[in-house]
Amino acid sequence: MKKYSALTLITALALCAFQFAQAQANKEAAKFAREGAEASKNQDWDKAIDLFRKATDRDRKFAPNLAVAYQQRGFAAANDQKFQDAISDFGEAIKINSRDPRIYEQRAAVEMKMNDYDKALADYTEAIKLKPNDVRYYLYRSYIYEMKGDLKTSMADTERALKLDPKNEEAKNRKTRLEARQSQEQPPLVATPPQSSPAPAHTP
Repeated sequence: MKKYSALTLITALALCAFQFAQAQANKEAAKFAREGAEASKNQDWDKAIDLFRKATDRDRKFAPNLAVAYQQRGFAAANDQKFQDAISDFGEAIKINSRDPRIYEQRAAVEMKMNDYDKALADYTEAIKLKPNDVRYYLYRSYIYEMKGDLKTSMADTERALKLDPKNEEAKNRKTRLEARQSQEQPPLVATPPQSSPAPAHTP
């Protein structure tokens, strides 16, 4: 009986010690997350990422904040024409949060600037899987297919966009141009990308 009581006491003490350590870790995580949010507001992306990484190491609930910080730094790098840095940061964001279509969209936009159309196609395809009713994704993918000379697939994506939004002027204009190119009524034109561009991630 005494042995059982001693074992129960040891187990209870170990549990209390674990809960105390976890509470301390959660406090630290929250502190790092607050500081990371402040750094994000000041657009100090390196500091924000470092702090959110520390917060995430202690409590996984802060992982989405780390993903957003990577997105923000990637967006800033893209604006500074540092395309490889941007690609790397968007890749890190995707590792953390692979269910956000905006990250694939942002990375694809940079890949298009680098003329890496195959990778951009793959990223827009992932974005479409995650958000199949977003007209913009079909228009961007249609544009890439047109640039690659695949008019049939470009038309298929344009038709999907029109099915989702029959009044979309950009899709209607693209369809008219593709029909003309397919029938060779006019020489090949330089394709124009969709008007909208990815927006930066929201500050955590």
